Amino acid sequence: MSQVIESVDVNVPISTAYHQWTQFESFPAFMDGVASVSRIDDHRTHWVITIGSVRREFDAEITEQLADERIAWQSTGGDTGHAGMVTFQRLGDHDTRVTVQLTWQPRGLAERAGRVLGMDGHQVRDDTARFKTFVERRGAETSAETGAGEALPGAETVLSTESVLGAEAAVRNGRTTTPPTSR
Repeated sequence: MSQVIESVDVNVPISTAYHQWTQFESFPAFMDGVASVSRIDDHRTHWVITIGSVRREFDAEITEQLADERIAWQSTGGDTGHAGMVTFQRLGDHDTRVTVQLTWQPRGLAERAGRVLGMDGHQVRDDTARFKTFVERRGAETSAETGAGEALPGAETVLSTESVLGAEAAVRNGRTTTPPTSR
């Protein structure tokens, strides 16, 4: 099991940082290795990633989403098992700390070697730095007109901490779970 936590301070209001992060279709613009992210429905996305010569596809279920505060997810199928959370902390009117926490299960020799060498941490650090540049250059989140969509409907959906922790435990055990239901 591998866990990475990385923070970056961005010079945009918290709502801009949050809304940009929840426009998943824009991820390939700042996340190296993410080929595409598409919405399945209001709470699920489909990912295609390529790291080196390895291509993986998986679906992810949003397990918690509080506007301008945090978003959490878990993979629900496909080639990779992981869970994560991104939190947004207001530092000032135009400054926000974005913290990414990922837990994932490396598969295969190359991924395990990358974890030992700290490549996963470097990747997340580089991606958060590119996010900072991306959102600061724009000054506002991308819009539906750019193909990025808006924040997910039902952004105030809250799932229990037990659901999120259960998802992380499932990833640690190398399995995924049936998506939790909201309370």
